[in-house]
Amino acid sequence: MTSRIGGDRPEPPPPGQFPSVDVLVTRMGQVQASLPDGDGVRAFNGMYLTVTELVRDRLAAGGFADSAFMTRLDIVFAGLYLEAVDATRPVSAWRPLFEQRRAPGVLSIQFALAGMNAHINHDLPIAVVRTCRQLGLTLDSPGVETDYQSITGLLADVQEQVRQSFFDGIHLEVDRQYAAPLANLVGSWSIGRARDAAWTNARVLWEIRGAEPLRTDYLSTLSSTVGMVGSRLLTPVADLAP
Repeated sequence: MTSRIGGDRPEPPPPGQFPSVDVLVTRMGQVQASLPDGDGVRAFNGMYLTVTELVRDRLAAGGFADSAFMTRLDIVFAGLYLEAVDATRPVSAWRPLFEQRRAPGVLSIQFALAGMNAHINHDLPIAVVRTCRQLGLTLDSPGVETDYQSITGLLADVQEQVRQSFFDGIHLEVDRQYAAPLANLVGSWSIGRARDAAWTNARVLWEIRGAEPLRTDYLSTLSSTVGMVGSRLLTPVADLAP
């Protein structure tokens, strides 16, 4: 049966789903405090914590078309990352970051982008579909795509801050002979393109929901493909020498 807003009837959240964005911020802060400097997961978690705090503040200011949708999306989306943190063996999309988190010759900017790659290209389409199903919405419900797109600028701003902090301090982390090839590697990944692809993948997942084993096979292929990109982003600096 369908709801009045065009989707299936709302599904109850699964056990253990975070109840609020404030609880998310607290949990991510705990993760940050538990990880040592130089840990690649810490590099990503710190950036993501900043994003989550900004989303929380914008929600409080009424900065989204549908605050209920954005709140739930933020909770479901971040929950997928925290599942990877707690997993004994994360899914393929996350595996490069967690397995190479202490790899020598990989810089903080690379870890941060590898985490964004896994979270946006793999987790985001899953989170969009789950959020819509929990709220009885569809991807075409009023405000859903508008709010999805409005957060792109916020994420891009944070990505640019991280990128600029890397270039400002590049002489502290890497010999200048590696600066140009590393800049090319970092610059090859675009958050805008990643979010556009995630929206397309969300539409595909919406259309094949319940169509097994197609849906499971699709997610497995997506996870593996995203993991391959993550491995590339984590290429040690020395391997980038011309």
